[in-house]
Amino acid sequence: MSGTGRLAEYLQACRSRLRPEDVGLGTYGERRRVPGLRREEVAGLAGVSTSYYVRLEQGQSLNASTEVIDGIARALRLDPDEHEHLRALARPPRQSAAPRPPAERVAPATAELMAALGDVPAVLLGRRNDVLAWNPLGHALFAGHLDPDSPSRPQERPNMARLVFRDAHTRELYPQWTAKARAVVGNLRLVAGRHPEDRELNTLIGELVTSSPEFATMWADHRVRTCSTAGHRMRHPLVGDLTVNQQPLLLAHAPEHTLTIVTAEPDSPSQAALDLLARAVSEGRPRSAGNP
Repeated sequence: MSGTGRLAEYLQACRSRLRPEDVGLGTYGERRRVPGLRREEVAGLAGVSTSYYVRLEQGQSLNASTEVIDGIARALRLDPDEHEHLRALARPPRQSAAPRPPAERVAPATAELMAALGDVPAVLLGRRNDVLAWNPLGHALFAGHLDPDSPSRPQERPNMARLVFRDAHTRELYPQWTAKARAVVGNLRLVAGRHPEDRELNTLIGELVTSSPEFATMWADHRVRTCSTAGHRMRHPLVGDLTVNQQPLLLAHAPEHTLTIVTAEPDSPSQAALDLLARAVSEGRPRSAGNP
């Protein structure tokens, strides 16, 4: 889809989520044909002409100034992530096709950091959610049913978005799967806005839209969400139920990579479960239930 199409769809989705009373507008008892704000209401709140806003939403303009974009973001009550996404979509299109990006690699400094984490589960993700590396406990916690060496082979790397939506083990790992899935989709939306020319990312999104009705529904909602620390309940096939914090660390030397580390409350049953999993890994125990 073109940049104008992405911007148009996003503006329409954000407008449809707001009610007049959310932004201090009176309806005076009138009946509305469609939910959400009208275009002229958004234009008035943003301080732009209705005709100009209509052109933006119809995909007929992609050169809005920073002031206009900021005004629209205020009118639509966008949070910082949504505002950033709007700015990315409103950039002028590139004049030439972007070269195919090189395969993502693990920086030596990142490898050293992961090795230093010891028995703390860690997974390194690229910008498309490809698993670039994991330490033994990270592998055992998230994907013990997969080949532990697969991240080292670029053509065989697991993809966390694909696992969340298409892998039965990963779905069972999260009792509150919908919340996890929405976070994955929201992050993919942000990345897609920053890198509309990324063919591999667009291929991944197209595959998931086609193969997963749940992904397609969430993708059509146009919600965005940056990676942030989140608590998750997990139901691991080896060590049972546990509650952990998944904490994404942005790396200064690799700004498009995210190192996710997993912690549990000290002296809690969840920490005991992680310790038990670490012992199982060190002793060469089965990777997951049903995989002797």
